[in-house]
Amino acid sequence: MQNFLNPDSLSALRAGSIALLVALLVALLLVRTQRWHGHFSMDSDEGVQKFHTSPTPRVGGIAIAVGVIAGYVFASDARQTLLGPLILAGVPAFAFGLLEDVTKRVSVRSRLLATMGCGVLGWAITGLSITDVNLPGLDWLLGFTVISVLFTAFAVGGIANAINIIDGFNGLAAGTVIIILVAFGAMATALGDNDLAFACLILAGGVFGFLLVNWPMGKIFLGDGGAYFVGFALAWIAVLVLARHAEVSAWAPLLVCGYPILEVLFSIVRRRRRHLSPGDPDRLHLHSLVKRRLARALLPHAGNLARNSVTGSIMWIAALVPAAIAVTWPTHTATLVLGFVVCGLLYTAIYARLTQFRWFFQPVTLTTKTRTA
Repeated sequence: MQNFLNPDSLSALRAGSIALLVALLVALLLVRTQRWHGHFSMDSDEGVQKFHTSPTPRVGGIAIAVGVIAGYVFASDARQTLLGPLILAGVPAFAFGLLEDVTKRVSVRSRLLATMGCGVLGWAITGLSITDVNLPGLDWLLGFTVISVLFTAFAVGGIANAINIIDGFNGLAAGTVIIILVAFGAMATALGDNDLAFACLILAGGVFGFLLVNWPMGKIFLGDGGAYFVGFALAWIAVLVLARHAEVSAWAPLLVCGYPILEVLFSIVRRRRRHLSPGDPDRLHLHSLVKRRLARALLPHAGNLARNSVTGSIMWIAALVPAAIAVTWPTHTATLVLGFVVCGLLYTAIYARLTQFRWFFQPVTLTTKTRTA
């Protein structure tokens, strides 16, 4: 308790609390003033992947960004050194995502390239990139700066896009991000890296402030600006963990972000086997099926809002399981690889149960069209 209440910890808690309160206030302000900006900021309730029943502001990323910046202002110098480059390098991801939120005209490719550019910008500012992934041949290639930076950009873009993909129900993406940040914070604490742990706390504070308005009432959505910014933040925290702690396996941050990464991988495979482009929208994500099968069964008489919010909270379990494995064994590559495989098999089995109504792991779980009942 004495260590927890020392001046350094109290300063970090103050910065995290400020990030939370500022994000909360900005989110409430955006909701309150939606009649002024709604023409640009509203998310329509029409579309393949739309599950809400009324237009809702989709600019929650503004609240998170402002909250994180406020937390940065009140952070110690050491935490500002970690957060400053992250905020600066995340600007392209946030800007291109927000531009899509208000214009609906920015292509997926443009947003993805902007987010990958954040990884390059992060390297340009800090000199940090991924140089070791615990795979001998690839590790040799990553010894070349160009390959390392390109790989980092690819990884950053992938994680950011993964968060955008799971942004489907109230609380789903924001809750998942908080779980991942808490996992990274716990890992950093166990490694004696309090500065990185408290940087995670400030980021989590900003996301939590938004979450209080997003879940369970769904008054504001994360939007592409928020999804890409927090996705980049998670990816860069992963880069920092590996750069600051050589003993940590590269599979640890991969598993911490396991749920959104698995969602992306399965979505790509599923769409290709259904002869669709990987970027085509559909209602066959795991979270979509959980709402249609499980949430509907649990709440047969509830409205759409309640089912959306329950689905988001149920899916937090999918984020907790791989993150817990990574936090428990951050330096054991073999265990982490096994954990990733097990999580992948669990995903497949649950997907099969929700689509085929029986437990198995055959590829048909990614190809068969589900009934709409």
